[in-house]
Amino acid sequence: MPCAIDLAPLTAPSAPMPHTVLVVDDDPHIRALLVFAFEKAGMAVREAADGEEALAEVARAAPDLVVLDINMPRMDGLEVCRRLRATSEVPVLFLSSRDEEFDRVLGIELGADDYVVKPFSPREVVARANAILRRSAPRAAPPAPAATRDHGLLTLDAEGWTAHWAGTEVPLTVSEFNLLKALANAVSGSQGRILSRDQLIDQIHGPGFAITDRTIDSHIRNLRRKFAAAGGHDVVETKAGVGYRLGGCTGGPGASKSGD
Repeated sequence: MPCAIDLAPLTAPSAPMPHTVLVVDDDPHIRALLVFAFEKAGMAVREAADGEEALAEVARAAPDLVVLDINMPRMDGLEVCRRLRATSEVPVLFLSSRDEEFDRVLGIELGADDYVVKPFSPREVVARANAILRRSAPRAAPPAPAATRDHGLLTLDAEGWTAHWAGTEVPLTVSEFNLLKALANAVSGSQGRILSRDQLIDQIHGPGFAITDRTIDSHIRNLRRKFAAAGGHDVVETKAGVGYRLGGCTGGPGASKSGD
C-alpha cells in the first residue's frame, strides 16, 4: 500500500518585518532615487509629494522613519515635523536643499534626529537612516547593570526608553534619550562628569559621525525645555567652552547656563 504523503506546506520560521520608510519630497526624481535605494536595502517604502499628504500617510499607518524634505510647497518640512511631534515620536531624517545652519538647527530643535544636505548620495541617506533605526530599535536587556537609573528626581528606563521626572513621564526623541543616558552614565556618586560635544556625538552616533556641535546644543535645549515644563530646571549643566554634564536633578534652578 503506497505511503500517504502530506503535501501541506511547511511553516517557515517567521522573518523579521522590514522597516517602513516614508519618503516625502515634492521632486518625483528624488523620490524615485530614494525609493530605489531603500528598497535595495530591503526596506518597504511609501511616498508623499507634499506635507499634507505626508501627515495623512503617517495617520493612516505610522512608518518606522520619515525622510522629510524641508523646502516644499503648501506645507514645508519644518511645519510637518512640528505637527508630527505634537502627536508622535516617529524618527525624522531631514533633507535640506540649502546648507544653512538655521534650517538644520531649527529642524533638530523641532525634534528631527538627523539631516542630509542636497545634493546627496542615496547610499549616505540609507546609511544615516539605518543608524537612526538602529538607535530606535528595542534593545535586548543586557545581563549586567540595572536598566533603570535614578538620579535625584530623574529616572531613566533603558529598556522602556522612557524618562520620568518626579514620577511624570517626559516624552523624548531617540536622540534626546540617548544624549541624556550618556550624561547619566557619566555620573559617579552625586557628581556628573563633563562630556565634550565630540564625546557626546561619539556616544550617541558612533565615532566619525559627521554632525555639527550645534546639533548637540539643539538637543540640549530641547531637553532643558521639556524637563523645565515638568519642573526640572537643573537636569543639564553647561561648562562654558568644555561641554555638558548631568545636573543635580533636585528641581532647583541649577547651573544650566544658556551660552551654548
